[in-house]
Amino acid sequence: MSKPKNQMRYLNVNRYLLNRQSMISEDVSELEKKMKDILESKISGISFSPYLEGQDPSVKSIISHEQIADRLEIIRPYTHWVRTFSATNGNEEVPRIAHEKGIKTLVGAWIDSDEENNELEINNIIEIAKNGHADLIAIGNEVLLREDLEVEQLIDYIKRVKAAVPHIPVGYVDAYYMFVNYPEIVDVCDVIFANCYPFWEHCALDISVEYMKKMYELAVKHAKGKPVVISETGWPTKGEQYGGAVPSYENAMRYFINAYEWANQENIQLFYFSSFDEIWKMNHEGEYGAYWGLWDKDGKYKFKK
Repeated sequence: MSKPKNQMRYLNVNRYLLNRQSMISEDVSELEKKMKDILESKISGISFSPYLEGQDPSVKSIISHEQIADRLEIIRPYTHWVRTFSATNGNEEVPRIAHEKGIKTLVGAWIDSDEENNELEINNIIEIAKNGHADLIAIGNEVLLREDLEVEQLIDYIKRVKAAVPHIPVGYVDAYYMFVNYPEIVDVCDVIFANCYPFWEHCALDISVEYMKKMYELAVKHAKGKPVVISETGWPTKGEQYGGAVPSYENAMRYFINAYEWANQENIQLFYFSSFDEIWKMNHEGEYGAYWGLWDKDGKYKFKK
């Protein structure tokens, strides 16, 4: 199928008409306390990044049971769910270990243009689900955004997994507006996993969560009555200014607090990005990609000076 004409690329909303959030507090210690209070009450979910310094999924680094268990133990007291991104190279062990620690799992299969590896991912995720370690399944992450596959190929993968494990809700993860562009993906999914990043759309911090609400509302509008989960959102602590979006220690805390106060009030399932800083991303995305964690690369909680 040819790509839809006039594809939506971002939210069409006048940023100047959005309500501006209060800054909660200008006192850093108060921000640190509020953020820790939210974490200690447990957030709904978090993206799980198991890779240690020197490891890189792009070269198929193998992650060990020990590092998975150690990193899950760090975040276990603070989250109800974890989201995984792959079911190969050791990642297939994460759901079982998470369940052993009492954490629910959104289990992801990494799908791209490597069809041989896609088969491994699909087969492993089916096995994980059949063994009872998947509470939700995501087949692919931003595959259409990266233009790795045609939509029909992605739909075939989703249908295969749904047929094999009909008792588990299966969906697909992409930028919120891609579900406007590809309604046929909505048709085949049980649940819509929408990535919502005001940061990547140049939003200033003070309108960022109001903007994310509009992202979420657009996904809901086009979800055809199916549940919508915010599968990723976050704010980096380091990096250059990106339009109106400024990475910083304080802004990352303010975004986290505002995002979860809204999500908890509205009972919206939201997976924060991310658990740990991912140094391997320096080679792929620069500073922007490496500092989104709530914990640093060594597993130390970042938001306490």
